[in-house]
Amino acid sequence: MTIDPVEFASLLCSRLCHDLLSPIGALNNGLELLADETDPAMRERCMELMAESARTSAAKLKFFRLAFGAAGGFGEAVDTREAQQAIEGLFGEAKRLKINWLVEEPMLPKAAIKVLLNLSMIAGDTLVRGGSLDIGSESSDGAIEIVLKVEGPRITLDEELRGTLVAGRASDAVTPRAAAAFLVHEMVKAANGRVLVSAPADGVLLFGATMRPK
Repeated sequence: MTIDPVEFASLLCSRLCHDLLSPIGALNNGLELLADETDPAMRERCMELMAESARTSAAKLKFFRLAFGAAGGFGEAVDTREAQQAIEGLFGEAKRLKINWLVEEPMLPKAAIKVLLNLSMIAGDTLVRGGSLDIGSESSDGAIEIVLKVEGPRITLDEELRGTLVAGRASDAVTPRAAAAFLVHEMVKAANGRVLVSAPADGVLLFGATMRPK
């Protein structure tokens, strides 16, 4: 499936707006409550909630800038610590997900970093009741292999996302919620690789991507 670049940009923007609406909306609601609240205890609680919403918004923006934007400088490679910090920030506030970082390479090509970030976001979202997310990567003879393992009591991966990741399509049109999956598929395909997703079994789901960036 091919998508017009402008249309795909609009899909990504829709995804960003959707994910940022909740924390920014909570921040706005907190400001409105604070304006009318006189009880010191309630005002303190409002401030705590607003601070949490601000941290969540900042973490999401940092992640999206690296996953979708041009963050990481103008070089061909990106420090993997930036990716680790962005992923931990994205899921940190929820405190429902344990991140196990198994990437040993200090640097990875930008394309691989973006694939790793977007796969991590998709994989983490499958753990609707929490669990663990193992993130690993290996490089050998110019090839990069990315593997993610999610484990938890309930794992849910929509067939639209699975089909978009593996085949580049799940239906007649890519929706905003599948924009990240489509980006992963296209970047891996451009790097002469492929994406694999296992069937969930015994509370475990595996995501893999092999790439040969130019």
